[in-house]
Amino acid sequence: MEDTPSTGYRRVVLKISGESFTKPGESGIDPAELGAIAQEIAAAIAHGTQIAIVVGGGNIIRGAALAEQGWIDQSTADYMGMLATVINGMALREALAELGLDCRLMTAIDIPSVGERFIRARALRHFEKGRSLILVAGTGNPFFTTDTCAALRGTELNADVVLKATKVDGVYTADPAQDTSAKRYEQLTFSEAVAKQLRVMDLTALTMCMEHNLPVVVFDFKTPGNIRRVVAGERIGTLVTN
Repeated sequence: MEDTPSTGYRRVVLKISGESFTKPGESGIDPAELGAIAQEIAAAIAHGTQIAIVVGGGNIIRGAALAEQGWIDQSTADYMGMLATVINGMALREALAELGLDCRLMTAIDIPSVGERFIRARALRHFEKGRSLILVAGTGNPFFTTDTCAALRGTELNADVVLKATKVDGVYTADPAQDTSAKRYEQLTFSEAVAKQLRVMDLTALTMCMEHNLPVVVFDFKTPGNIRRVVAGERIGTLVTN
């Protein structure tokens, strides 16, 4: 069993996007990007915090975007997106194993040759044994995002916080890539985020975190060491709470 960290969070759900696995503007899995994100996560795990990583699949396929083209029903497109997260999760598990870390891939849909079915009691037992978790296939249901998966698993696993790793360093009043006058929030309430329609998470995920008093930190994962810093409790990015 891992020691409890003296500072920072005891248990977190870390949401990483599919874009974490590839270079900007590209698709698929880039070995260098995979290795970089694995090393950042490994440094955070070394802090002693119990970590469950929810993986996105946008670098391979986006179900909603595919469904918009009209050829594929959104339910089917969403299941295709879930399978993309499984591919990313498998790659991340192997990369972390190469770094000597004991991780378990847990999936919301049955793929026994690839990973374990997510069962709450089993996931908690893995934590007790000092293992980290990689959670794939979202919630196992169409029409729900991986953000909602992070909120759901964070609630189920009694996490202290959901950490949303993004390409920007927090939540802004507007898109900083399009509006140079946009200001970053240091802290927000869930009610403010909903009322101002800020792009923290999708509304279902945000509401779930609000109802269960589960804080969310939105931060930039591209800065080296940031994942470890946020796990250790340093105030970076934007904190969203009740």
